[in-house]
Amino acid sequence: MTVVVLLGAPGAGKGTQAPILARALGVPSLASGDLLRAAAAAGTALGREADRYMSRGQLVPDDTMVRVFLERLEKPDARAGAVLDGFPRTRVQAVALDRALHEAGRRVDRAIFIEVETEDLVRRMSNRRICTANGHVYNLASNPPLVPGTCDIDGSPIIQRPDDEDATVRARMKEQIPPLLEVVDHYRKAGVLQKVDGREPITDVSARVLAAIDSPTPIDVPASYPAH
Repeated sequence: MTVVVLLGAPGAGKGTQAPILARALGVPSLASGDLLRAAAAAGTALGREADRYMSRGQLVPDDTMVRVFLERLEKPDARAGAVLDGFPRTRVQAVALDRALHEAGRRVDRAIFIEVETEDLVRRMSNRRICTANGHVYNLASNPPLVPGTCDIDGSPIIQRPDDEDATVRARMKEQIPPLLEVVDHYRKAGVLQKVDGREPITDVSARVLAAIDSPTPIDVPASYPAH
């Protein structure tokens, strides 16, 4: 079984690279938000437990999150493994996941850290625009609409979400990068971490991520993050 953890700050490209990597490995891509919503919709005991927290706007406890992932990993399509998209998010979650996987006779085989400098992340996210009808995503710098302010696909207006405004993005980075670095350090010490430069074009990053999976030598990444 191949369990790959894909790590990176908001805007680093995890959501883009996870399904590409999953298709290449022939395994599912598992993101925490999707799994929690699916578990809640299924109405299982674990799903109801997670939904109690989500319905109140509370964070789902670490042990519940880990059990949701483990339950999903028992599904037939995940027998060969899975790509975990952005989970674990904290060192506590990483330790809990390791322990639970070990008890199931499994382990995290690779942790891929997609690294992008903070200012590049801010530019990416502050340039992001979303169409109001169907949520199609654009970037004013790298993937602008053909007609400014209008979705190429459905003709609806495109807007900047409040979450993507410069000040909001910087606040999110300040909050989320420190625990991310703890997770990076956890997998570095475990000897399974690979670092990939996320500033390259999508296809180049994909090639680097796939190469990192096959590399016999983990890359030792110091617990730091570039901030300029």
